[in-house]
Amino acid sequence: ESFLKQVKLTPDAVNAYYDANTAKFQVPEQLRAEYLVLSHDRMTDQVSISEDEIKAWYAKHPYRQAEERQASHILILVGAKAADEEVNAAQAKADEVLALAKKSPKDFAKLAKQHSQDSGSATQGGDLGWFGRGAMVKSFEDAVFSMKEGQVSDLVRSDFGFHIIKLTGIHAERSRPLDEVRNEIVATLKAQAAEKKYIEAAEGFTNTVYEQSDSLAPAAEKYKLTIQTSDWLRKGAGAAGPLGNAKLMAALFSDDAIKEKRNTEAVQIAPKVLVSARVLEYKPATQQPLEMVAPTITAFLTHQEAAKLAAAEGEQKLDQLNNGGKVSVAWSKPRGMKKGMAGELPVQELNAIFRADAEKLPAYAGVSSPNGYTLLRITKVKRFAADGADTPQAGVLRNEYTKQIAGEELAAWLAVLREKYPVKINRTMLESKDQ
Repeated sequence: ESFLKQVKLTPDAVNAYYDANTAKFQVPEQLRAEYLVLSHDRMTDQVSISEDEIKAWYAKHPYRQAEERQASHILILVGAKAADEEVNAAQAKADEVLALAKKSPKDFAKLAKQHSQDSGSATQGGDLGWFGRGAMVKSFEDAVFSMKEGQVSDLVRSDFGFHIIKLTGIHAERSRPLDEVRNEIVATLKAQAAEKKYIEAAEGFTNTVYEQSDSLAPAAEKYKLTIQTSDWLRKGAGAAGPLGNAKLMAALFSDDAIKEKRNTEAVQIAPKVLVSARVLEYKPATQQPLEMVAPTITAFLTHQEAAKLAAAEGEQKLDQLNNGGKVSVAWSKPRGMKKGMAGELPVQELNAIFRADAEKLPAYAGVSSPNGYTLLRITKVKRFAADGADTPQAGVLRNEYTKQIAGEELAAWLAVLREKYPVKINRTMLESKDQ
């Protein structure tokens, strides 16, 4: 930025750039369109379910809720493969807490807060909430579903450690009443009906927009859809919503859609979503006049020349620094960088740092960019230590290196084979549908 005022463009610089880059200053062809969306979700909205259908479904599909139980536990952690001494110590601790729980079951929540090593439930007094079969590890589940409400178990061993369990509630298996499952049934029946309705409508929708291609109104009326209108869409640019589909955009910008104003084919833009569109207005591509874009070109060329001036001064300062001279620059606070690891600096600057000759410090490097020039000063280097060869990071690097070498060897081997044994590939046979 500090070099912008020094830039003096030649009188014909803007004209020359405009003439050499006319494609950059074209406004692509544009259009506005109307469109229809036929979707499974829309079919769902159109479906209504009667009370008789709900009752008939409920009669054929009894809704059962399996038995659920509520329990609290105190966990003393010890791994499944822990040494005998650790297991014995954990069991001794668990036995102490179990004696207290058996003596005073009403204090179970207090004991869980004091002694349980399950951080997730300890603060809740060991409460694990309601759960059915299959939610817990087998040994824990077997104990819970064999207990009586209010009972405190003996020690239960799992891969996590020793559990002391108190059963705090039982919900027996039951049939769920119709009022409780009504919404679930309605959702199921609507989904089934919408699926059937969509499959039937999809073929008809596709045929209607094709056979009556001068308007979307017949398809909208037949399938109770709303015709929607887009903003101006540019060819090759992204669009929001349904018209963002590349195939649909290509169909809209086709000669048939633009010149004849015909509906596009029904394009599947997502699973169970069809869209057909029709051009309302069209603007061909136009060239922006020089007068309109001259300020933009001037700013761009000025910035470009300023970056060159900055790079020239940066190279000069780098040369002075490398030759022991002093320069007036405001260095940033030093930061640590790791080779090959992305960090706060752009990759070009990081690479320049590790390419610099750092045998004598401080060492210097420089990098040009569209916004100027960056001077880099290396003040400290920490070499890779041999005793770090077994670290996880070293292992990752070693694997990457092995893959790279293997890839290079494979490429070389394939090159030799291609040279030694010429092979002609018959693309026609490969692409044949009969093969």
